[in-house]
Amino acid sequence: MDKNKYMKAAVYTQYGGPEVVSIINVPIPIPKERELLIRVHFSTVNRTDTGFRSAEYFLSRLFSGLLRPKTRVLGCEFAGEVVELGSDVNSYAIGDLVFGYDDSEFGGHAEYKVISEDGAVVNIPKGMDTRQAAAMTEGSHYALYDIQAAKVNAGDTVLVYGATGAIGSAAVQLLKHMGAFVVGVANSKNIELVKSLGADEAIDYQRQDFTKTAHRFDFVLDAVGKTSFGQCKPLMKPQGVYISTELGKRWENVWLALTTQFGKGKKVLFPIPTMRREDALYLRDIAEQGSFRPVIDREYTLDEIVQAHRYTDTGQKTGNVIISVAPIN
Repeated sequence: MDKNKYMKAAVYTQYGGPEVVSIINVPIPIPKERELLIRVHFSTVNRTDTGFRSAEYFLSRLFSGLLRPKTRVLGCEFAGEVVELGSDVNSYAIGDLVFGYDDSEFGGHAEYKVISEDGAVVNIPKGMDTRQAAAMTEGSHYALYDIQAAKVNAGDTVLVYGATGAIGSAAVQLLKHMGAFVVGVANSKNIELVKSLGADEAIDYQRQDFTKTAHRFDFVLDAVGKTSFGQCKPLMKPQGVYISTELGKRWENVWLALTTQFGKGKKVLFPIPTMRREDALYLRDIAEQGSFRPVIDREYTLDEIVQAHRYTDTGQKTGNVIISVAPIN
């Protein structure tokens, strides 16, 4: 790759609303010895991206920079084609189609990005294109980590509140793959989608109070952060686990995760997800088995990145918001 070449990228240099993101030309990154250079076909705008952009939770600045972003190009998940290899890369070849996740360096909102061959990057599942593969990791890795933290077993009964977001829609599919009995909660327009994802029951929260269900749950996953432990506690079995993807009112989920560990009964967990290459391989494998397909809401071009951020900020997306970056014509 010509070291003097430039690429189009969505860049932000300060924290704030969607308008802080702009499209400019920046140098194409040069892969180091163990790195791949990937031409990004598609990426997503997701809650990780918008959370780092807004820095609404000041804690995020400990990772992204206290006063201003250290990494200027967002885009934690991506799919595309390997176009250049570092001198010591052994696992990939030029032309490989790959997908992955990178919330340390980000970079998916640009025409090219680099990532270590040992990072969370793997070959695209058989029968899947780069558009759908771009949404394979962000929501699903949160879901997978929470499910593992709750130690879900086959036959467990699980409630997924917000079952059609990126996390919730992945959670329903992952739980069914593991053999759990799943009750999904969503709005009226998405009830059929919840059923199509494999949920055993779907509750329309706009028409009925989900807390009136007769089921009792081993695990309650609030994938959108709109419930509370106090609200869900009566629905939980004696050793049940509650996890929310948000901090809760006055950071209550963090404090409850600390205090409920000392008792023998119902617990709140607040795991901090990580994404490993092994996780990406697992997601690829179950996708090839037909057990997981990311849900896609709508698609924007890279030039429409601000609109994509605005839509994601509404909290109303169904599944994933795709960004068309530099697909093959």
